[in-house]
Amino acid sequence: MNVLVTGAGGMVGSHMVESLYEAGNNVIGIWHKNKKNIEQISVPVKFIQCDMRYAQGIDEIIMDNLPEQIYHLAAQSYPTVSWVSPTETIDVNINSTINIYEAIKKARKYVKPDYDPIVVVACSSAEYGETLNKLEGDKVYVKETAELQPLHPYGVSKVGQDLISFQYFMNDHIRCIRARIFNSTGTRKVNDVTSDFTHRAVIAEKTGIYELRVGNLETKRAIMDQRDLVKGLILLAEKGTAGDVYNISSEKIYQMRDIVSLIEKQINHTLKLKVDTSLIRPTDEKIIVGDVRKLKHDTGWKQDISMEKTIKDMLDYWRMVEG
Repeated sequence: MNVLVTGAGGMVGSHMVESLYEAGNNVIGIWHKNKKNIEQISVPVKFIQCDMRYAQGIDEIIMDNLPEQIYHLAAQSYPTVSWVSPTETIDVNINSTINIYEAIKKARKYVKPDYDPIVVVACSSAEYGETLNKLEGDKVYVKETAELQPLHPYGVSKVGQDLISFQYFMNDHIRCIRARIFNSTGTRKVNDVTSDFTHRAVIAEKTGIYELRVGNLETKRAIMDQRDLVKGLILLAEKGTAGDVYNISSEKIYQMRDIVSLIEKQINHTLKLKVDTSLIRPTDEKIIVGDVRKLKHDTGWKQDISMEKTIKDMLDYWRMVEG
């Protein structure tokens, strides 16, 4: 079938187009600014550059191809950037979502009256915000029914994206599923702990200087491999309930010290740890885990990829990048 993936230049999007193509689909990937990951994709996916803030481009793509599944992953996805560019963050994340739904309405009006795609929207655990801080205990398992109290413009933009999707489902009967995504990592990821540590370890291999710059290694995080995330999004398109919302989260919690140990085992060398105080936060975050019972019940999803496998593949990836 015809499948459209927005944000195909991102970490998750670039892997998603590969998975969908390998499953036998005709895949179209939209990218805007980031082409680095696309250049690493070997399968013949059709890529289109499009700034989705402007309706005409996405109108043409949807009306010309009538995708049966649409995975909307395109976003300004960094909370820190959202403080610097709040207007752009809101514009990109909410208006691009509106433009997809409006394009579907136009396709129904001008091309195919019974056009009925499923739209899976990549929302975020950042929507919960302050609600997580109010829950008791150091481990917070948050349900989809938790109050949305975002703490930065990025989180606000994701709430807007989430609720505008529900509005189009209720009023225009456009089938959509909102996926609130928690921490994920994997090859092509940058600027998270696992990608930073694995990249630095590969640099250590190349230079022979086996040092690793770290922050607080006592910190614990629930992290899932991007392959489990991609699988969850695809299962939602196939088996999820239209109009509904689902958490996608790791059920496994990892201490940062354990990630270092796994890296040392993989590279067969001990790393001299150098604490960088700039990487230590004044107060540590709670361990945030999404309650995924609903996702598992409705789709049969489960977390398959071990952290050992994730780290091995990320090390191999960085070795390829570094030559």
